[in-house]
Amino acid sequence: MVVGGNASSGAGAPKPVVATGQQIGAGWTPALSVAKALAALAEARRTGAEAVYWLADEDHDRAEVASVSGWREGRAVRHRFRFDAPEGTATGWLPWTATHQTEAEALWGPCPAPAVPTLGGHALALGEPLWHRGLRPFSPTAPAVREGIQDTLARWRALNLEADLVRQALCLEAGGLPLPLDPRTQAAWFSLHPVTGLRRRLEPGEPLPHGHWLSPGAALRPLMQSLLLPVAAVVLGPAERAYWRLCEPLWERVALPVPRILPRPSVVVLPRGLRLEADQLSRLQQGDWAGLASWPGVLPSAALGRPAADPAWPEPLRARFAAEVDRTWQRLARLDRRLHREAAARTLGGDPEALRQRLFPFGRPQERVVPGLEWLRDETLLDRILDRMDGRTELILVEAS
Repeated sequence: MVVGGNASSGAGAPKPVVATGQQIGAGWTPALSVAKALAALAEARRTGAEAVYWLADEDHDRAEVASVSGWREGRAVRHRFRFDAPEGTATGWLPWTATHQTEAEALWGPCPAPAVPTLGGHALALGEPLWHRGLRPFSPTAPAVREGIQDTLARWRALNLEADLVRQALCLEAGGLPLPLDPRTQAAWFSLHPVTGLRRRLEPGEPLPHGHWLSPGAALRPLMQSLLLPVAAVVLGPAERAYWRLCEPLWERVALPVPRILPRPSVVVLPRGLRLEADQLSRLQQGDWAGLASWPGVLPSAALGRPAADPAWPEPLRARFAAEVDRTWQRLARLDRRLHREAAARTLGGDPEALRQRLFPFGRPQERVVPGLEWLRDETLLDRILDRMDGRTELILVEAS
């Protein structure tokens, strides 16, 4: 398996690349990373390019890669892996031990064992169904590719790109645009030890420790990606598109072409037999059972009617009566909701509350919570999602196998 280097289309120039990627998480969490991978693969097939998955293995957000979810008795449960490594260790170097493998299998069922006992090796092993379909995994920390660009990164650092990032951030703020990454507080450069994986913030002007690599921060990573690969297009989610805007003034300064940005489509995997349309998803998430299917008969609140107080009653009695009616009405409204839920269950073919918990675990879209492993182990599901990645559809609903 190749995890670094440029692919060549023969004696000529390298094939253009459609790139995407994600910080590697246990179990390929979240599942949207699989959607991004398939979107890049679909675009590459349409355009004759090569699809590359950038394994963001030099990031060091341990809480993000270790926090996962699974299912127990039909309900989503949270789990957090623990890694015995110093703080600041890049995620690709985190150890993946027999204990981690046992925890993973207790949470998700059988999992492929990694060839290399690291979180990076775990991600590579789980991604095999994508690699077999033609997606190429690429690690920017492979020595064969990383050592050769250190001089270029050093030249970039001398350009004081941080100032350009701050100016662009101020422009974006002035325009009311989101700024998920603030270059005034987040480092533009880090040092990375190629053996231990320790990654440390570098302040402006601070020398790079001997034997370490320069490691761009998230705002500069798009530039390094295009330095290492002939990137023609990238598949990005909404937050990524926002911080890629920080790079807009920098491409010309480092003499690199600007990749075309392709929005990542959302994917929802539905239980088998579920009858659900795209416009019903938001109602399901909000618990709007009446919006999904109103009860066709008389509702409890309508059967009782809402009595009014007699104006001749003393005001304290009228107030007490109104409060009792309100309490009764709240109870009747709960009965109304129960009937709407029954009607929605008949329409959808399943209890809407159970469906909501399945499709929106912890109140969030499924693809942002469930591990991608759930999708990766279903080969026919991957092919059905890939078939629907037409480059135009923003929301893909697909039934589980």
